[in-house]
Amino acid sequence: MPTSNELAEDRTDLAKDRTDWAEDRTILANERTFAGWMRTGLASAGVGLGFQAIFGKFEPTWLAKTGATIFILIGVVIFYIAYRKACELQERMDSHAAEPMSHSNFRLISMLFIAGSLMLNLILWFL
Repeated sequence: MPTSNELAEDRTDLAKDRTDWAEDRTILANERTFAGWMRTGLASAGVGLGFQAIFGKFEPTWLAKTGATIFILIGVVIFYIAYRKACELQERMDSHAAEPMSHSNFRLISMLFIAGSLMLNLILWFL
């Protein structure tokens, strides 16, 4: 029959395991949240592109391009904030069984989306 100290130690070990699993779930949730913010940023850039497509013949053209630029820049800001927030949370967490995505992957994905959006915006102004 286990002693009260052994029972207490078992409960402590189980509590630590549950905490470790919760941290792993939080790390994975952070990656899903990052992906969600990337989709939101892409949607904003898409609205900007759609804005230009619909109002491209609008006069003055700079007004339609400015409206499209605003949405594209909102997407750029979302990409950057998603990167910063994902890295901040990941720095606070310790992974146990889950293998978190590296900061450089968060940065690479964000920078590619930012570069693509800015290129889209540049092309939009040359149309």
